[in-house]
Amino acid sequence: MAESSNKGPGEAATLAAADIERWDIECDVVVVGHGITGAAAAIEAARAGAKTLVLERQMAGGGTTALSTGLTYFGAGTSVQTACGFSDSVEDMQAYVRLAAGRDADPERIRRYCEDSVEHFEWFRALGVEFNETYLDDKVTHPLTDDCLMFSGNEDAYPFCEQARPVPRGHKPAREGEAGAYLMEVLLAATESAGVRVLNECRADALVVDEDDDGRVVGLAVRLDLKPAHIRARRGVVLATGGFIMNREMVERYAPHLLQCNYPLGTPGDDGSGILMGVAAGGSAENMDEGLVLNAYYPPSSHLSGVLVDADGRRFINEDSYIGRTSDAILHQAGGRAFLIVDNSMYGRTQAAHKLAAVEETFADLERALDMPAGVLVDTLERYNRNVARGEDADFHKDAKYLRPLETLPLAALDCSTNNSIFGAFTLGGLATRATGEVERAGGGVIPGLYAAGRCTAGLCREGRTYASGMSIGEGSYFGRLAGRSAATAHER
Repeated sequence: MAESSNKGPGEAATLAAADIERWDIECDVVVVGHGITGAAAAIEAARAGAKTLVLERQMAGGGTTALSTGLTYFGAGTSVQTACGFSDSVEDMQAYVRLAAGRDADPERIRRYCEDSVEHFEWFRALGVEFNETYLDDKVTHPLTDDCLMFSGNEDAYPFCEQARPVPRGHKPAREGEAGAYLMEVLLAATESAGVRVLNECRADALVVDEDDDGRVVGLAVRLDLKPAHIRARRGVVLATGGFIMNREMVERYAPHLLQCNYPLGTPGDDGSGILMGVAAGGSAENMDEGLVLNAYYPPSSHLSGVLVDADGRRFINEDSYIGRTSDAILHQAGGRAFLIVDNSMYGRTQAAHKLAAVEETFADLERALDMPAGVLVDTLERYNRNVARGEDADFHKDAKYLRPLETLPLAALDCSTNNSIFGAFTLGGLATRATGEVERAGGGVIPGLYAAGRCTAGLCREGRTYASGMSIGEGSYFGRLAGRSAATAHER
């Protein structure tokens, strides 16, 4: 979905360079946002010789990455993959990333991301990020051990496993629990070590545009210490401001299906401000209707042996898919109402604390307790058990290792509906950019002096239903590096 208007929720605007009487601060490159994308952009810009400044609206940097597991999507033969006994190649990684990126994905982004993946992994290690050479052989959503390597998407699930050779590519830093804060501690320290100046509690309000120079972005209007100020960027501005999941008005306008989700994944900074500033300067926004939704009915991984059904009692997807795919299916195929049926041998408390909708001794009693059409759930579960007895899932091709009959009483139904469970969401749309970070004009060409990367752009991954965990940190950091380099090497004005 393209949005070419220069107005939108929030009514962002630009300032004319001719109206700026005095620049309070001048530098070569200004990076807006100090999460994983902004840090990577600033480090590369500084290393390329540019006098670089980062603006962070919060008291300290970190962004959404600091709240995450720190899982990052690397492949093509990292040292960890090799040490854990997995063979990967650029070609194999590309085959899967093409699927994960989804429809209308940019082949150039996919090629660069995969060809440079090993180098990008080593870039993190050189900054000081530690990774253990261990493999976590379990299906989890938030890995809590300090193991590194794991399957983090649909690599080993049907139909993806038939179209690309399954290889684990999720790499978690060597810290137990949520490792995102540790990852950002390293990146923030690396930003400082690179000689980048950081201004915290500085909010960017508008881009400054020189209409006499082809609409070139030459700086920003900001609020620093609650006072207005103007900052000049001689070579370029890099937007790294995050998505728009915290801006309800934008979500209502562009991705209203995400309003069914009750747990926005982000920080207050994910309010679309960078997208609005870019559009106001003439940039194009695209893919704005897409987002990732997450309903974590596993772990425990035993729940993958359960049966996910809609409100009528029918299956609609293979339960061993990545939760982005199953959650999207709950929203769009099951109409937002779904139940996971498990027996006593499988049941466990989910990470998202799903409610028990019913506990019964027979399929028929469970069906009545859930107020489903007579015979539908009974037929679904009996058919499933018959297929399991033959060692197959003829209907949805769930992997054989998760096929167990529902027979250890009692039976339970976990409510996975949008109104009775935790549904997380974040946005996948934003500014249209080239792989190297240049923001594209709504009418064609690029806006000189303006670059962007990360969740404020329509980046590598275009569809939530095909997404893999680690791609936001992976693409944000990688394409942030490219944007920082592009801005640093631009012609000085």
